[in-house]
Amino acid sequence: MVQNVIFDVDGTLVDSVDEHAEAWRRAFLEFGRDVPFAHVRSQIGKGADQLLPVFFTEDELEKFGQELSDYRSALFKREFMPKLRPFPQVRELFQRLRQDGLKLVLASSANEDELERYIRLCRIEGLTHGETSKSDVSKSKPNPDIFDAAMERLGRPDPHSVVVIGDTPFDALAAGKLGLPSVGLRCGGFPEDDLRTAGCRDVYQDPAELLARYESSSNTWPWTAESLSSKDEESR
Repeated sequence: MVQNVIFDVDGTLVDSVDEHAEAWRRAFLEFGRDVPFAHVRSQIGKGADQLLPVFFTEDELEKFGQELSDYRSALFKREFMPKLRPFPQVRELFQRLRQDGLKLVLASSANEDELERYIRLCRIEGLTHGETSKSDVSKSKPNPDIFDAAMERLGRPDPHSVVVIGDTPFDALAAGKLGLPSVGLRCGGFPEDDLRTAGCRDVYQDPAELLARYESSSNTWPWTAESLSSKDEESR
């Protein structure tokens, strides 16, 4: 059975994808690059190290990449973070899973101070077995570093006892590189087909639907480690 759950945060637990995209778009404008919102949004889920090379050359990033990233970070914290809200029933989902003995870890590429604010916003203080943040990894998703760090927090359990829950194709791609099954949530705005193509074994709307499915399945996940593995075999 699934005994460990690794949760992405932005777009999965907190409604923040549009805000991140707009902060990046405005930062790009400040540095002379006018990129359509939809194009920027399609890359949200990556950290700055993976996102910026999509829009700027290596020479440009050498000249002002860190300055651009710092500008965006300050803009996001100042103008967008105060507007963020958690998706419905995040706390209730975490409480129920903890009640039934599951271990939960947050895997976020956010800065530590941003992650701490998200935890307070979702009211899940004390409900996880650990968190990872930008400072724990050298490369962001779709590289697997953030989920590898989360596995370390869990004590390196059998991958078949773990499921990753995220909202972007980059979550599924990163999880797959470690042999971890993933489940996608549509609340981050990515199409279901994109999530499944990237490797998500099941797709749900949001944390509230996950909780409803859990409770309607006699307090087990609507999928088991065995069913996730069988879906993996079918997709090969």
